[in-house]
Amino acid sequence: MSSPIKVAILDDYQDIATPKFAHLVKANKISLTLFPQTLNIRNADEREAQIKRLQPFEVISTMRERSLFNADLIGSLPNLKLLLTTGKRNFSIDHEFAATKGIVVAGTDRTAQDSAGPDPTTQQTWALILGLSKHIARDDIALKADKSYWQGNTLAIHLPGKTLGLVGLGRLGTASARIAILAFGMKVVAWSSSLTQERADQAAAESGLPAGSIQVAASKMDLLRQADIVSLHYVLSDRSRGLIGREELAAMKPTALLINTSRGPLIDQEALLETLKAGKIRAAALDVFEVEPLPADSEWRTTEWGKNGRSEVLLSPHMGYGVEEYIGGMYDQNLDNLERYLEGRELLVRYN
Repeated sequence: MSSPIKVAILDDYQDIATPKFAHLVKANKISLTLFPQTLNIRNADEREAQIKRLQPFEVISTMRERSLFNADLIGSLPNLKLLLTTGKRNFSIDHEFAATKGIVVAGTDRTAQDSAGPDPTTQQTWALILGLSKHIARDDIALKADKSYWQGNTLAIHLPGKTLGLVGLGRLGTASARIAILAFGMKVVAWSSSLTQERADQAAAESGLPAGSIQVAASKMDLLRQADIVSLHYVLSDRSRGLIGREELAAMKPTALLINTSRGPLIDQEALLETLKAGKIRAAALDVFEVEPLPADSEWRTTEWGKNGRSEVLLSPHMGYGVEEYIGGMYDQNLDNLERYLEGRELLVRYN
């Protein structure tokens, strides 16, 4: 009997993959090793540790945009033949270099968005907006820690009539706009580098909203000046990195809320920290960060937000996509691809 193929599972924080792959282990087709701790290979020590632990494996399954697979790392893994990833795209993998090494990269295409209702990230966006505007996390912590606490020193924000500013009006931005208008009676303005009023009207119509429901701001700065809540829904690229910097943050209302469920590097992290430490906007809610997972000594973790003039900050650990149906479905497709690979059949959603 031939030896089982060595398979590594990276970044599976909830250990969802193990029971899905168990029948292949039982049949001695694969041996499975889990590495739930994400290593940042931009750090020299963690780079060496990542290479050392992954060198034996023929197949690696990685969570989308968690572990970096650049040319340097891929070139250091001589046994790697198949790199599985969750999601339709993964900008953390150098697909072209992998192809030169004969390494197949395959992704997934079925998500929880196939079901009715708002997608997981849109739900997270509104959970953060409501959690921040209603002080849910702040009051929960205070009530449990201080037996005399009651209502705090600031009241909640009334959403109807307020202006939601969307930086990006793709599928997720449009879904957020629909909720703002229909559920909360908010005004919505949007901006992206190529957005026109005609395209905004089309997006509104596709969501069952009348033309003009989503107004296109004259400029990015114009949106930031008028919005009571700014929410990012933009694709990260070299051009959009740092899209919101010091100048943009300074343009926001001092009473504004900033929400980011898209990608951390869209906002200049140093500028955002300075802005929030100085209390120049009311609050921010972040689901995404420059470095993930957040280091133990990250200022996002260690700063006492909402005190001594600092803005309130609500954090979540990149859970916008983290629902059972979504992640479970992606691992089902990873399993399908692995079985196809073992049987010599064509793989689904190949990148190269």
